[in-house]
Amino acid sequence: MDKAVVLARGLGTRMRREDQATVLDERQAELAALGLKAMIPIGRPFLDYLLSALADAGYRKVCLVVAPDHELIRRYYWEDVRPQRFQISFAIQAEPRGTADAVAAAEGFAGRDYFLVVNSDNYYPIEALKALRETQGFATALFEQEAMLAESNIAPERIRQFAVGIFNHDGCLKRILEKPSPEVLAELPRPLWLSMNCWRFGPAIFEACSKIGPSPRGEYEITDAVQYAIDYLGARFEVVKVRAGVLDLTQRTDIRAVARALEGIPVRL
Repeated sequence: MDKAVVLARGLGTRMRREDQATVLDERQAELAALGLKAMIPIGRPFLDYLLSALADAGYRKVCLVVAPDHELIRRYYWEDVRPQRFQISFAIQAEPRGTADAVAAAEGFAGRDYFLVVNSDNYYPIEALKALRETQGFATALFEQEAMLAESNIAPERIRQFAVGIFNHDGCLKRILEKPSPEVLAELPRPLWLSMNCWRFGPAIFEACSKIGPSPRGEYEITDAVQYAIDYLGARFEVVKVRAGVLDLTQRTDIRAVARALEGIPVRL
């Protein structure tokens, strides 16, 4: 498997919000106001670090799912940078209708192959990206909560609200529990394993994406498509357990901490 899909279409609502306590340079402020989280410069665009990590993990074909008006991203990678370690293409998600709709937009790129799906505003450990490439069938990387608390830039109160993976007796994914209550969390075995939207999918996921309805917040969610694939298509999702943190660039207060964490990490496109 050498294909990766990066979801880069989001509106960046939280990144757009003004924060008087966060000092940004002119270019950072410009891109934050546009909600283009992946392109916010941390020495260089944040997305460069993720793409370099994908190449380090062995991915050679990358598709960025973007909005129709994200010409800045296309121009940067097709004209300004021109990556040498991987081929880059784009898929258009016409409207921001959720992560399952974004994955569906990449069907032409994926074809009949297995492929990785990750967020554009997260920097994942290379070990997780590589493990998903080298496994078989459907799979997901889940991240130990304690490692996330110790090694990510994300506030503990946010981490404790993240979706939790529930396993079957054979260790495969049973379901993703979204925003579990403290009472439910207290009953779950430790350690907790968190979903950071890091998936290995096969072509059946596109059928699942087409069969689900909108969630209560009006979006087509990839976790609902995953549950459909498990319940109705017989998909078995191997769980890759990762004891390492994920960096997150969701809001303006994240920029400085992410910059510190990425300092010294080489980028080769």
